[in-house]
Amino acid sequence: MNPTLLLSFVGAYFVILLVVAWYTGRNANNESFFIGNKNSNWILVAFGMIGTSLSGVTFVSVPGGVGDAAGNAFKGFAYMQVAIGYLIGYATIAFVLLPLYYRLNLTSIYNYLDQRFGRITYKTGALFFIISRTVGATARLYLVINVLQFFILDRMGVPFVVTAAVILLMILLYTFEGGVKTIVYTDTLQTSLMILGLVVCVIYILNHLHLGAGEALHIMKDKGYLNVFNFDVNSKGFFLKQIIGGAFITIAMTGLDQEMMQKNISVKKLGDSQKNVITLSIVLFAVLFLFLMLGGLLYLYTTSNGAVYELNAVTGKKELLLQGTNIIGDRMFPSVALNYLPTAIGIIFIIALISALFPSADGALTALTSSFCIDILGLRERKDLTEKQQKSTRLTVHLSFAVIFLICIMVFYKLNDNSIIDKILDLAGYTYGPLLGLFAFGILTKKQLPNSFVVTLVCLVAPVLSYFLSAHAKDWFNGYQIGIELLIINGLLTFIGLLLISKPAKAKP
Repeated sequence: MNPTLLLSFVGAYFVILLVVAWYTGRNANNESFFIGNKNSNWILVAFGMIGTSLSGVTFVSVPGGVGDAAGNAFKGFAYMQVAIGYLIGYATIAFVLLPLYYRLNLTSIYNYLDQRFGRITYKTGALFFIISRTVGATARLYLVINVLQFFILDRMGVPFVVTAAVILLMILLYTFEGGVKTIVYTDTLQTSLMILGLVVCVIYILNHLHLGAGEALHIMKDKGYLNVFNFDVNSKGFFLKQIIGGAFITIAMTGLDQEMMQKNISVKKLGDSQKNVITLSIVLFAVLFLFLMLGGLLYLYTTSNGAVYELNAVTGKKELLLQGTNIIGDRMFPSVALNYLPTAIGIIFIIALISALFPSADGALTALTSSFCIDILGLRERKDLTEKQQKSTRLTVHLSFAVIFLICIMVFYKLNDNSIIDKILDLAGYTYGPLLGLFAFGILTKKQLPNSFVVTLVCLVAPVLSYFLSAHAKDWFNGYQIGIELLIINGLLTFIGLLLISKPAKAKP
């Protein structure tokens, strides 16, 4: 497919985003940037958050993992185990965390830690969010940028670093002024285009294979693609691990994440914000099933067109070769869409992929800027600074995080991992665990913590212990492998550490 043609559609798409950003960002101030003046429409927030929750990782990795013979944890429809856990996690957010955030009227959710434990615990929580979101967002960004590079920009001789820098510049341009006020609308637009691309691809492949949805699912079942539940207790994909892990991942990566909650608390009323979260969980569950169905269809399509599994003598892993090219895993969907489907479908795929890329990046950049300004710099408490001076500081922080994003993306590029969804969940287990432990300790106990860096030390030690436990679990526990439950273990170790250094609750006068 002509790379210049594809690139022109990406450019046109970006121009549309700039127009939306200009219109929504007019007369925006710091309150608009941080929390959208607490006037966001809950329906727009709910729909836009689907794109943020899914990201380019879901768009590429989830379909690619359905028939992946390399042995990842989400082979077949096993990802639905995690999706069931998501429903439990979103219910917890709606009825436990959101009432807390609204009652305390928070702009940054980490202010809860300040009110509950003091300044150092508050800064520690905010710091772990910044690390978590930076790592997670740049990993997602890398995946999509790598797809664009491999299928479009390499053919035009453009270096990867230039591609990454230009895309980050594009994101900067439309989030610079409006922040949350803008991305509520741009995320809605992008989610619409992403889901449209998904549906179009599913319908086209079904028609091409002359199959109805029911027939296709029946064939997938015969080939083993439709397997959902894994009953091997020692496996990373064991169903109880996946469901419980999915619930805690949602609580940590959404409910304790400033990026995701920043949009929720920009809704005026608690009830509307709760409707947003519940609506999001139901629609997200359905969309994930559709992504998995697409994955099954892609494998049916490629095998019907001559793709065969072969063992790689060097890596010892099976590859799916189509015309001599390995298309297994993350390269499955883009390879088929851009090389084997009609040009119109390829264009729709690229627009949908870009639509999956931007929501996970623009929201992260905005949330990281907000958290650093509010939680680390204390910008909203600086009465000595004018609105103009605060804005200047905010813009500087915003630009700085874009540079940090570029550095992290280049690190992932050097690592060159072909299937990144497992890695993102592993990283989340290490970085979000301390946040889970801190909030759980605050909500479930009445004990106090010392206002000292010993709290920070506990939050740093817990991930290190988790790493050693994960690395040696197979030898220590008779073949048991730690998977998605790493987050829970890390959070529990943090909780125990905090309990050891805690003090009794102060008696009420």
